Amino acid sequence: MMVVGLTGGIGSGKTTVAKEFEALGVPVYIADIEAKKLMVTSEVIKEKLVQLFGEEVYVNGELNKPFIANIIFNDKTYLQKMNAIVHPEVGNHFESWKEKQNTSYVIKEVAILFENGGNKQCDLVITVTAPMHLRIERLLKRDHTTKEKIEAIIKNQWSDEEKIALSDFVVNNVNFEETKEQVMKIHEQIVKTL
Repeated sequence: MMVVGLTGGIGSGKTTVAKEFEALGVPVYIADIEAKKLMVTSEVIKEKLVQLFGEEVYVNGELNKPFIANIIFNDKTYLQKMNAIVHPEVGNHFESWKEKQNTSYVIKEVAILFENGGNKQCDLVITVTAPMHLRIERLLKRDHTTKEKIEAIIKNQWSDEEKIALSDFVVNNVNFEETKEQVMKIHEQIVKTL
């Protein structure tokens, strides 16, 4: 079974593109959502996060996000340590999920696919792009955050140019109808190669 990585900068519209593949009957694994679930359900992850951050990392069985965000903001090495705990477990979870799928290919949506070397586990990679002003506009609406916070996140991600250079396909997600057409064309090309 072929694994197709789907990535793109924050606000580019990965979720929109993922939903279009789902509409075509392609199973989609959204790594960020699964990671968040695993951080509260996996005993292995929970134990390691408590060792890393202390007991305050969980409040009533839920992740104490403001507590973690504050630590990571002041010391970026904690983000790397947390990712080193969570990412291998997400990888194992993906493999188990993939075994249950009955299709010729699956989509694995990962925000920071290249940054973590996850592209090496994919047969093909699709990068979703959108103009920066549109990405910021979408995020201001979606996350009710500030432009400064968005720009800080964008600085920690690879540029579109870096991602595109290593991608097999690019979806320019500006107009919804055009995005649907691009997804259909990519789907057809992937199916032809199988």
